[in-house]
Amino acid sequence: MLKQRIITALIAGSVLLLVLFVLPAAAAKAVIALLMLAAAWEWSGFLGSVGKVVRVAYVLAIAALLGLVTWQLADAASVALVLQVGLAWWFTALIWVFFYPTPIPTPLRWVCGVLVMVPAYLALLALYTLEPAILLFVLIIVWTADIGAYFVGKRFGRVKLAPSISPGKTWEGVIGGLLAVIGVLVLARLVWLDIDIAVVVPFCLAVAALSIVGDLTVSMFKRTAGVKDSGRFFPGHGGVLDRVDSVAAAAPLFALGISWIGLV
Repeated sequence: MLKQRIITALIAGSVLLLVLFVLPAAAAKAVIALLMLAAAWEWSGFLGSVGKVVRVAYVLAIAALLGLVTWQLADAASVALVLQVGLAWWFTALIWVFFYPTPIPTPLRWVCGVLVMVPAYLALLALYTLEPAILLFVLIIVWTADIGAYFVGKRFGRVKLAPSISPGKTWEGVIGGLLAVIGVLVLARLVWLDIDIAVVVPFCLAVAALSIVGDLTVSMFKRTAGVKDSGRFFPGHGGVLDRVDSVAAAAPLFALGISWIGLV
């Protein structure tokens, strides 16, 4: 399983670099939109016993909202508002996971899917438009936290983080993931970025911590729907939503705070 995960990650990473740095901007933005729509399709599987027609209608509704926020990309106030709504949702989700298991009514699942997909898409689009390397930077932060948490949790994990949601995650893994993020930031400061490490480290740790909330939140909805993985698009990793859940939570905060830390 680990070998399969590594191979898939290497292939996906290579494709990502091509999308960000080789494809024309319009094509790269289209790929971002298609990934979010694929995630929306997988989220529609959490809506209860609904047929394909309803699922397609849900994805089309998400597509319309993505089109609306894309049209508003040039309006800084509108972008900030959508990102702030997304950030408020993820802080609400942080509180929610502490009370799980709780029933999640179907109408609420519809709304939460919008709150996951739309701000995340706008954040990714805004960051790409600003600079593809900036988007890559936040992805590296999220993936570093995930990889660090996985390996440290496997080796040293004892205290469960949220056993009713994701029994495999531990507090030791969280600490390992955050330490890995600090290591990457220090390395980036030495070889790549001229940043104030005293400002960037706390901010990026908050981004990494929120990415964990994204993972737990989507796991909460999967458990409610009775599914293990949202899909099978990435062998060894699951579906698109399984790969973007952490990014969906981290990206709005990063997009809102990027000017605070001196990256732009």
